[in-house]
Amino acid sequence: MADIALDRSAEVAAPPRATALERFQHHWTALALSFPALFLMVLLLIGPVVTVLIMSFTDYQLGASTVAFIGLQNYRDLFADRVFWTSLGNTLKYVAIVVPASVALGLGIALLIESGGGLRTFYRAVFFIPVMATLIAMAISWEYMLHPQFGLINLLLKAVGLAPHAWLTDPALALPTLAAIGIWQLFGFNMVLFLAGLVSIPRHLYDAAALDGAQSAWSRFWLVTWPMLGPVTMFVVIISAIRSFQVFDTVHVLTKGGPNKASEVLLYTMYSEGFEFFRSGLAAAVAVIFLVFVLTLTVIKARLIEKKVHYA
Repeated sequence: MADIALDRSAEVAAPPRATALERFQHHWTALALSFPALFLMVLLLIGPVVTVLIMSFTDYQLGASTVAFIGLQNYRDLFADRVFWTSLGNTLKYVAIVVPASVALGLGIALLIESGGGLRTFYRAVFFIPVMATLIAMAISWEYMLHPQFGLINLLLKAVGLAPHAWLTDPALALPTLAAIGIWQLFGFNMVLFLAGLVSIPRHLYDAAALDGAQSAWSRFWLVTWPMLGPVTMFVVIISAIRSFQVFDTVHVLTKGGPNKASEVLLYTMYSEGFEFFRSGLAAAVAVIFLVFVLTLTVIKARLIEKKVHYA
């Protein structure tokens, strides 16, 4: 009798199953509530990418009244163009300089600030100023500082007995100079990320490392700090690489891709094709190649770094 009573009470307490109509209503209610976000995602994210992809298969020119489908001809023209390969090589060189330097500099400054006793807030604000500054306005300031005759940098070189340089008009110096400006603009952001990672490292790990014989700061860094900064380092490297690939402002303001295409990068090639030569279809093909290239490198970099990251 007790078992029968328990079974009956369980049947009474069990919630009623939703009918097919109720499940249908719940499904469409959820879809209706998420529709504004889905609409904005398609309109602002997926829509433009699809439009650029379609445009890359046409001969569309800015302002033209007609457009024709030409298949892969834009991509064939790009792969046969010396300027495209030059801009791709310059972009890779720029990324190869900016990413490791900005990551290393951001980590080094974060370690110095975190190990210091006072004025931490002041140093954080000072080193973060380049991130907050408008890059185009700062590029104009850099243009005056790098002037071959009356620029501040050349005046300092003359004061110490060194020869001045044409930083922005010398083909051998134009791209490294732009990379130095990119490092200056990016390392403050990396510093803030590394500071957040350093604060989150448990203090007892350093105490345990000291008991195990890691007395020097260098040994504690390799045993505790560096492994625990794995997730932050992965994020910083990927973000720095993406932002480096997006270099355009300084090139447009300072060099216009010159001299003799020595500082031409992918985004400036896209801008030139689309808004100077009005070949919008060709510019769209450059944009598609840029997106595929950045996405591929980001996935590869994430997979390689993921194997060496410790999350716990």
